[in-house]
Amino acid sequence: MPPEETRDEQLLHRAGRGSEAAFAELFRRRQGEIYRFALQMSGREQVAEEVVQEVFLIVIRTMNAFDSRRGTVRAWLFGIARNCVLRQAERNPQTMSLDEVSEPAQAPVDLDRADSIESVRRAVVELPPPFREAVVLCDLEELSYAQAADAMGVPVGTVRSRLSRGRALLAEMLTGISRCLV
Repeated sequence: MPPEETRDEQLLHRAGRGSEAAFAELFRRRQGEIYRFALQMSGREQVAEEVVQEVFLIVIRTMNAFDSRRGTVRAWLFGIARNCVLRQAERNPQTMSLDEVSEPAQAPVDLDRADSIESVRRAVVELPPPFREAVVLCDLEELSYAQAADAMGVPVGTVRSRLSRGRALLAEMLTGISRCLV
């Protein structure tokens, strides 16, 4: 197991024994990527913020239930985040509406590059959820197929097929966008 994942496991174990400092460090280490995942899945900053809070509240309640034989802490956190995003979508389908997608704060950049980044971000949010999950986890968050499978609760082969289809759909969407801009 890579040192980073071993460190996460140690922090979770210490937090489970009552160490607030260990929990705070785990939160600091992983909250950014959980936020990005939720933002990329929902397209909304408010949803992403709520998901981060919900994930770590769940971790507080269930940290002793983590089983390292089933995957890494990182994959476990993404799995919790995935379920939180899906619950948000079920409770309030409008939160996943693309009509008012949040614009992340960014420094001024080349407009063509900014437009391209925005086009990709919107295209990812428009992917059907199973394909979006695979693309976000594997391509954007750089989880391995096995880690993504753990997070999504599906076999590795399913991750591979969803990722392949998601990439193909994304390419079609972006090709269509670039044709419209020409």
